[in-house]
Amino acid sequence: MSPDILSAAGSIPSSCLHSIFHAAERKEQETGVGVVKLHVGDPYFSPSGNVADEFVAAVRRGDTKYTGPEGLPALRAAAVDKLREDNGVDSAVSRLLISPGSAQGLAALLQSLAEPGAEILLPELHWPVHLQQSLLAGFQPVLYPLGTGFRPDPERIAAAASPRTRVLLINSPANPTGVVLERAEIAALLELARSRGWHVISDEAYEHFCYEREHLSVASLERDVPVDERIVHSVFTFSKSFAMTGYRLGYVALANDRAADVMKVVQEANIIGTSTPVQHAGIAALSSRADAAATNRKLVQRNRDAVLPQLVQAGLLNELPAGGWYAMLDVARTGLDSEEFALRLLESKGVAVVAGNGFAMRPDVDERGHIRSHDFAPWARHLIRIAFCVDPAELETGVQRLLEFVGECG
Repeated sequence: MSPDILSAAGSIPSSCLHSIFHAAERKEQETGVGVVKLHVGDPYFSPSGNVADEFVAAVRRGDTKYTGPEGLPALRAAAVDKLREDNGVDSAVSRLLISPGSAQGLAALLQSLAEPGAEILLPELHWPVHLQQSLLAGFQPVLYPLGTGFRPDPERIAAAASPRTRVLLINSPANPTGVVLERAEIAALLELARSRGWHVISDEAYEHFCYEREHLSVASLERDVPVDERIVHSVFTFSKSFAMTGYRLGYVALANDRAADVMKVVQEANIIGTSTPVQHAGIAALSSRADAAATNRKLVQRNRDAVLPQLVQAGLLNELPAGGWYAMLDVARTGLDSEEFALRLLESKGVAVVAGNGFAMRPDVDERGHIRSHDFAPWARHLIRIAFCVDPAELETGVQRLLEFVGECG
């Protein structure tokens, strides 16, 4: 008999994202018919030609050796320039680390900041991976309630905090809600964190996908703060803006040199280094970033504006999402909870969506970081998430089938 797995990881359930991903795969294998995939945030457009060209060129010239855990100096310098010019963020090569995807960068950052008994504040409606990563790093997650329109409320956050709170996570544009925070909201959250002595993690994966107002990087509000006193650690990705999802490339701009030195050690242990050819592709992506990011934003916004108004008119969506790639629908009128809705929609219409209750999981965690049990916020039981970054025809087909299914349930 093999020994049991007693780690905290052994108590963490797989996310709702993976369960529907595998269900859609099974349906395609069993029926031989393609599923309309509105569950995955994978874009229908591709990286610019120079990205693939530089990746191949790096392989062909043998530029495939290890880099340091920090990443290629040239890529780090290019990312620092981008942050200064586009985001108004004052970074430096010494404080910027390359990672194999922003998800890994987030995980390493959380490992860098974790300490026994420390709490992290996450929004009650969250990307499930944020919760998984926090638990794996050793944090006790505290889910703070959101205000009207799924917006963070500093007073509610302050009330949810405790003397053990160490980190506040901010995600704007947000996955899964599409909320884009305004300057006053970000300033209030930053002021709260500074007054309480917290670190701030700003996940800005969807920075270029804002449709109603310009994106504001949280760290840009710290430009005039001495480096040693800064508290914002910013995480970015090449996956969304440059459609490089499978390349796996991201970067983390640490608040100060001490935090960067600690995360370098974490990366030494976790990854040794990021793929060298992929990093060269990243340099190419940043060299043409303005055109690529603007073009890709327009493609996703065109999808949003052309197809999602039908969901607003049907009463399933309050308003068009202000940013990101996703919309949260309320299907309460069908009488089905989100999991049953997602499974029956897949079975009867061949459309895959994600059950929204999985974005509102509430774990009961013991002092060792093990999940004793979990439930879901009751207000999320009728929510589903759809991705609108997919092929326009697929999106139109999927939404039409979804509306048909809703009508049949009604």
